[in-house]
Amino acid sequence: MIVIGKNVALELLKNNKKINKIYLYDNFNDNNLLNEITKRKIEVIYKSKQEMFKIDNGNHQGIILDIPDYKYFEIEDVTNSNGFLVILDHIEDPHNFGAIIRTCEAAGVDGIIIPEDRSVDINSTVMKTSSGALDNMKIIKVININTTIDKLKKKGYWIIGSSLDTNQIYDKQKYIYPLVLIIGNEGKGISKLTKEKCDMLVKIPMKGKINSLNASVSAGIIIYEILKNRS
Repeated sequence: MIVIGKNVALELLKNNKKINKIYLYDNFNDNNLLNEITKRKIEVIYKSKQEMFKIDNGNHQGIILDIPDYKYFEIEDVTNSNGFLVILDHIEDPHNFGAIIRTCEAAGVDGIIIPEDRSVDINSTVMKTSSGALDNMKIIKVININTTIDKLKKKGYWIIGSSLDTNQIYDKQKYIYPLVLIIGNEGKGISKLTKEKCDMLVKIPMKGKINSLNASVSAGIIIYEILKNRS
């Protein structure tokens, strides 16, 4: 996996994460990073600006890292009798994904489930936005969200969906564990079949002129309300 940028690089270097090799601008002069790279004795390949943009055309700030792909977890790694899981129903924005990872880690959520298709994957933007939380958060990638929900229901999980298509206000409910919170796609929300599988839908009331919140903001608000009921 390719990740970019000085902040991500420094975080990976200082935390002794596995790095296969590092690409640097010919004139890269960040002494702090250069010292960390020297300490780790990692292979460095110097490239021209044009060559660097062929590897990744993002805002890499003169440094690109080749690291092992993220190792996803299994459902069995995150289920328990007092469990709290979050399912992201085809979230596409890496900034949203990274912010949700950060919130979930801070709130003690056991794991985040994402689908294999039509969903953002873990990349450098997700890593950067999560601000280090990815290292302590278990991410599970599944073929089919609805099949996964059925399996979790058999394990006793209560399924909650965040949706505008309900009169149930999020902070007026009693939440029962183990529990799954589903956050929908930024534009389309939770898919129809997935919504039908929810035991309850909840919404955040909108008092202004806009009718919805950013997915990561909605997730944070509801997650911390749900936490009030966790023993």
